[in-house]
Amino acid sequence: MIKVVGIRFRNAGKIYYFDPKDFEMEVGSHAIVETARGIEFGTVLIAPREVADDQVVQPLKLVIRVATEEDEKTVEKNREREKSAYKTCQEKIAKHNLDMKLVQAEYTFDNNKLLFYFTADGRIDFRELVKDLASVFRTRIELRQIGVRDETKLLGGMGICGRELCCCSYLSDFVPVSIKMAKEQNLSLNPTKISGVCGRLMCCLKNEEETYEYLNSRLPGVGDTVTTIEGGSGEVQSVSVLRQKVKVLIEVDDEKEIREYDVDELKFKPRKKNVKLSAKELEELEGLEDEELGTTEVKVENKPEREKTKERREQNHEPRERKDREKGKNRERKFEKHEKDGSKESKEREPRSEREGNHRKNHGHKNWNKDWNKDRNRERGKDRGDRGEKTNSAGGQSASESNQS
Repeated sequence: MIKVVGIRFRNAGKIYYFDPKDFEMEVGSHAIVETARGIEFGTVLIAPREVADDQVVQPLKLVIRVATEEDEKTVEKNREREKSAYKTCQEKIAKHNLDMKLVQAEYTFDNNKLLFYFTADGRIDFRELVKDLASVFRTRIELRQIGVRDETKLLGGMGICGRELCCCSYLSDFVPVSIKMAKEQNLSLNPTKISGVCGRLMCCLKNEEETYEYLNSRLPGVGDTVTTIEGGSGEVQSVSVLRQKVKVLIEVDDEKEIREYDVDELKFKPRKKNVKLSAKELEELEGLEDEELGTTEVKVENKPEREKTKERREQNHEPRERKDREKGKNRERKFEKHEKDGSKESKEREPRSEREGNHRKNHGHKNWNKDWNKDRNRERGKDRGDRGEKTNSAGGQSASESNQS
């Protein structure tokens, strides 16, 4: 077990653990701590307590001291200096004609670093801007590019529900949100109704997603055939997810009638509901989802490992077979050309050893060169033997003639 204290540095931000030493701190009090950015001023949200060692990333940074009134006055002065730094940075951005939107300026507690947060469509070359800012403020300058969601979290605002935005009130992390969630909850796919202030899908769509998934799994789909409690069958016309009611078109005395039943009064084959979006809906909702999340749901088909291995082998063999076919076509063209021209290099006229060597070479044998050289050396040996016999016989004849003489 290890003793820790939980401290947060901005509204709806993450909570970080620090080593409290022997300081007595309460929830809501302030403390001065050492972070990777330098000395910071934070608010205690978790009082000092002991937690398991595996829940903490070692080593822990230390709490320097409990914040005093002078520290709080220093923080207020920094907030005033941030406003003037924000205006100065905007002027410098306009001077350098950079396509970027400045969001916020922030001083560290010890004034050792000045951070500027901005948004932009692409990469920005702000090296000259940093030089100008460093010459004005005489401190370390850091520019950070953030997304539209982070921008909204820093600036704050009110949602279409009339309440403060979730991201700047209680959400410490952004939850992944997809269009499938809006479709699952039977919401209007009008982009103006399901997108938030940031222009992305509203984070609150995630809040009731699990409940809607469970309720939809208990309901039949529109158009399915169900059996009612009276024993008749009918076609589902509409469903009410929250009320768990189903409207069924049944036939009574040769007349069709729509009746409403509880889902427990019907018998049907349960099926998993597949949420599909049309091409028109995808075009209207394009750009609402976060870029990291994608816009469509990808279905993964689980295939046996044997089939996957077979597919990989077939894919690997396709280019090899294509090359072999091309080689065969080239050989046929060359052979036909030789036959037309009456060239001596045609396969019918070339020696058997060369023909076999070419055959091995074209079919990719590793030792074709070695075998072909053996055949060629064997023929050369025969030629040499023949020439040796002739010379020996000629020499013997001349010797005998000389002896006779």
